[in-house]
Amino acid sequence: MAKPITTIKKNIPTEEEKKKESLDQLAAELADHDAALKKTLELVRELHDSGILEAVHAMLKAKTDIAQIAVEQATREPVTNMINNVMGAAGVLAEMEPEVTKKLLGSISSGMEEAKEHLKSPQKVGMFDLLKVMNDPDINRAIGFGIRFLKGMGKGLKEQ
Repeated sequence: MAKPITTIKKNIPTEEEKKKESLDQLAAELADHDAALKKTLELVRELHDSGILEAVHAMLKAKTDIAQIAVEQATREPVTNMINNVMGAAGVLAEMEPEVTKKLLGSISSGMEEAKEHLKSPQKVGMFDLLKVMNDPDINRAIGFGIRFLKGMGKGLKEQ
């Protein structure tokens, strides 16, 4: 018959054994992921050679100064005005129908092409020329659009 167990010996590793186990585990991880490690080292080498690594390191050291400058710049009146204008424009664009906006932008593009063509010729536009082109359906459509646009804009300005 076997002797009964009266004491349990707990194996507590020493500091040296802990370090050795940690190094063995690290070596196993390195062996498993050697391709990724090589690519990482190559990336770090490229960043170092190009000077980007030093710049990023300097930026990290000066992060509080950089953050303070960024906040100061962002709170300047021109920047806050720009942010408010972008938000207002985004609100207006959100209210507009995408098809109308697309058609209007396409029309502006076509108009710019026509205007560029006119700039190439030295032809002067006179009063009689303006009266003659009123019969052109494209010009008449654009003038009508512009007049109604200005009328709507005027109403909008009056309401505010």
